[in-house]
Amino acid sequence: MSCGCGKDFDTGSCVLDVLKEIEKVQNAVEDDDCCRTSCEESINEVLGETRPRRRRKDTVPIILYNKDGSPFKGFGYQRVPGPDKDCIVASFIFRVKHIDKKGCAVLELLLKDGENCGPSHLKDPTQQCPDDLESTGICITVNLHCFCHVTCLPAVRLRRD
Repeated sequence: MSCGCGKDFDTGSCVLDVLKEIEKVQNAVEDDDCCRTSCEESINEVLGETRPRRRRKDTVPIILYNKDGSPFKGFGYQRVPGPDKDCIVASFIFRVKHIDKKGCAVLELLLKDGENCGPSHLKDPTQQCPDDLESTGICITVNLHCFCHVTCLPAVRLRRD
């Protein structure tokens, strides 16, 4: 496997190519000669092409960066049973759910199990722990042509409710 932008797609957008490849391999598992921590390495872990694992990983968590170089923070609405518990949630870490032909993506906000991330809780991605990430079910739609950089975190198996 090469250390390029994305081996199976050539849309003209590096971020879009990488996220399309991530979407493809994550969908394939739904049931290291380049870098130790990279998009390529995380994709290989999901595919099982690296050292054997007991529990197969199913997600390549990502952090996106706006064209001005600032990290992208997504916001979504969380419904919690009980009165007055609904809230706006923020995260810098996402899971690719779907990408359409025009370069729009549905991303799921990911949080650490038990993490409470309101809109002003996080100032930058270093304040968010990528360990024990949990599926939130909170999805947003973004235009991938608005981003200039993607950081792939090591592949994980998401905790689900």
